[in-house]
Amino acid sequence: MPFTDLTLSELHDYRPEVAEPDDFDRFWADTLAEARDADGAVERAVVESPLTALVVEDVTFPGFAGDPVRAWLVRPRDAVAPLPVVVEYLGYGGGRGLPEDRLRWAASGYAHLAMDTRGQGAAWGTGGDTPDPHGSDSATPGYMTRGILAPETYYYRRLFTDGVRLVDAVAQLEGLDPHRIAVTGGSQGGGISVAVAGLAPHVRAVMPDVPFLAHFRRSVELTPEAPYTEITRYLAVHRGRAEAVFRTLSYMDGVNFARRITCPALYSVALMDGIVLPSSVFAAFNHLAADDRELVVYPYNGHEGGEGYQWQRQAAWLSTRL
Repeated sequence: MPFTDLTLSELHDYRPEVAEPDDFDRFWADTLAEARDADGAVERAVVESPLTALVVEDVTFPGFAGDPVRAWLVRPRDAVAPLPVVVEYLGYGGGRGLPEDRLRWAASGYAHLAMDTRGQGAAWGTGGDTPDPHGSDSATPGYMTRGILAPETYYYRRLFTDGVRLVDAVAQLEGLDPHRIAVTGGSQGGGISVAVAGLAPHVRAVMPDVPFLAHFRRSVELTPEAPYTEITRYLAVHRGRAEAVFRTLSYMDGVNFARRITCPALYSVALMDGIVLPSSVFAAFNHLAADDRELVVYPYNGHEGGEGYQWQRQAAWLSTRL
């Protein structure tokens, strides 16, 4: 794979104007208020596990519209509470899988919450446990075009709301410190973490890894690989719907959320990424409101980014923020 985008010097200066609706803040304030007013309790149950040094719990919390959403909570067995918390969101098509799938943060002394992704969990990994009970107009296979004709019905409105509501739920989970919460994730999970950090001021740090879901107009028109091409296929069939589609996407754009992020931020980007254009990552990063921010560049990697090397960077960086 060759370099997929602008030169690195151009990327460092890339700060495009991205459409932002006048009612962006009101839309999300109303969305979150409705979710918080919906019925639903935070529940937790200890799960038997061969992980003798860790405690594994199955957590259910109310997400968008009060829908029950699942998460794994894994924490050190003998650590002194309250623990700092890392909330992790997952990549496109995956679910929370098995609790043994992700142990690095808990093994490093954090309480780790891995959120299930509503309606996903059948494309890779070890599965998911959270349905998405809300319907959609006609859509291209995948999740990118579900309900895309209006921001109120769009799939990512529900998913971003789930992400914020899990951060809210930390305050109801005994032994976790609601004043020391970091959010992270790769690809789609990175995009969710950016949205959550922009919407939840009590998040103390954000670590998006090769984050998806930003600078939608450029991403849809230039990205050569799926899943942005789901939107391209949709518009190729629904030829008169581009204005409505891009209006909806403007409410979900990582650039607009980044403008509202004031907590410390550690991003990563890969310059040979054909799934997430480097310019879309730089567009969001360069609009961050945070003073404490860093972007790690992997020049010769694709969408895998830095993998374990990036996690090592995250762990060292986060230890000085939480």
